[in-house]
Amino acid sequence: MLATPAAKLKSSGGLGRLWRACGYSARGFAAAWRVEAAFRQEVVLGIPLILIALVWAPDRWQSLLLIASVLQVWLIELINSAIEALADAVSGEIHPLLGRAKDIGSAAVAISLGLATVVWLTVFWP
Repeated sequence: MLATPAAKLKSSGGLGRLWRACGYSARGFAAAWRVEAAFRQEVVLGIPLILIALVWAPDRWQSLLLIASVLQVWLIELINSAIEALADAVSGEIHPLLGRAKDIGSAAVAISLGLATVVWLTVFWP
């Protein structure tokens, strides 16, 4: 059976694959930090919030929820940034479906920010 070009890019597994995956993740994080202002802003705001959660949350489960809400904002922003980069790579032209993909990614970020806000208000509201 002949391997397709895409199949040649797939890894075979094992510890080498895990090591390479860590490198790909680090490159992705660095790229997002370098070119995505929204991601940088969310990380700069999120780090102090994580520290606050560790110190001031009433218990460990609430601390976990607070930290998870910050991390999910970062995750959704990374996915949105990947969608935007892919859309821009596919075409430099304005296309309704590419615009829709970008808008939907942006909506996902807005929902994640809203959810994080609700979590924080719920934990710390008197």
